[in-house]
Amino acid sequence: MRLQLNGQARETPPLATLADLALWLELPAFGSAIELNGEVIRRADHATAVLNDGDRLEVVRLVGGG
Repeated sequence: MRLQLNGQARETPPLATLADLALWLELPAFGSAIELNGEVIRRADHATAVLNDGDRLEVVRLVGGG
């Protein structure tokens, strides 16, 4: 599958949903957000948000510090 991930073309294994993508990217359970084709998708909807070849995704990881 070919996706645009944070502005970069990426080849990924076949992924069905945003939940699959989050697992593949090893995103933490909290502190990250995913935008799919310009729309932020709620974490509760990741399991039903279907990915298609050519989708544009932005993944943001929150970083804390002091």
